[in-house]
Amino acid sequence: MKLLIPIVAFVIFANIGITLYFYVFNESNNILVVGSYHKEYEWDRSYQEGLSEKLSNDYELVSFQMDTKRLPSDEYESRARLAFEMFEKTDPALVILGDDNALKYLGPKLSKTGVPVVYLGINRNPEDYLGHNTSNFTGVLERPLLKRSLYTVTKILGNDIKNVLVLFDSGTTSQASLDHYFRGSEQINLSGITVDLRLIGEWNRWKQTVLQSGEKGYDAMFIGLYHTIFDKEGKHVDADKVLTWTTKNTPVPHFGFWDFSVGADKTIGGLVLYGKQQGLAAGDIAKRILAFEKKPSDIAPKIAERGRYLFSRSLLEKYNLELPGELAFEADFVD
Repeated sequence: MKLLIPIVAFVIFANIGITLYFYVFNESNNILVVGSYHKEYEWDRSYQEGLSEKLSNDYELVSFQMDTKRLPSDEYESRARLAFEMFEKTDPALVILGDDNALKYLGPKLSKTGVPVVYLGINRNPEDYLGHNTSNFTGVLERPLLKRSLYTVTKILGNDIKNVLVLFDSGTTSQASLDHYFRGSEQINLSGITVDLRLIGEWNRWKQTVLQSGEKGYDAMFIGLYHTIFDKEGKHVDADKVLTWTTKNTPVPHFGFWDFSVGADKTIGGLVLYGKQQGLAAGDIAKRILAFEKKPSDIAPKIAERGRYLFSRSLLEKYNLELPGELAFEADFVD
């Protein structure tokens, strides 16, 4: 199908900048999806499902994974160069960027092309990565539901909890995820509850922090992201191993922010985000752009934060926890 892609030219008349939009034909039916992580990562599989549901009947989805959960950070730039080579090879009508690293490392290159770009799963302000070169960008932001999650936990554990630990790895997404709440601090107070944040990328320190959480006085723990953790030799520690070990050894109840972290050998659960919702929302935006209903610059970024209650029955039983009636009625269970 023939699609039009805006190319922006700046013409100066009498010292006044006038932006002219030109359109050229693009025969491509491809949409390039560049993920920050890898295809086995459950978050990626989930948002890809949403994208496929919205777009695969009309477009060819071509994927590239940057694999930044498992590769060291000094390889991110080279992965972005390979992604851009894929962009040039496929000549897509539109690009979808999944999560912060894809936008951070590939976004500035794509901002010079004029090709429309839809991002999803972005935790920072997109301008932190793009500057003001955002005319061909729009998309879906992601914000962990910390306040609402904390309220959910008080309903389960009781309103007398005073101290909560939020534990993340030290990857780009982790650092961006909670900036909205913590803004560079390691401690905040929400509704009378002290919430401590720890960003940890080293395996031994992660284990020590979990083991000491009870004696440090925490009533509960939230496990955020745990996929960018390395041992003392610099070898990546498998994410499933990290979470299984944490579940087996934590002395305090531990809850999650994302659906992929909930399970009998994972976290108890809570009010969680689903990657598929991000994919569905990004797919809707992409369809509007490709149908020429709107230019990217005319579509404000949105937050797809429809959380759902998801729990592991076996872990609720392990900690002798019972969901209040209304919460139990609304919740889904993984076991």
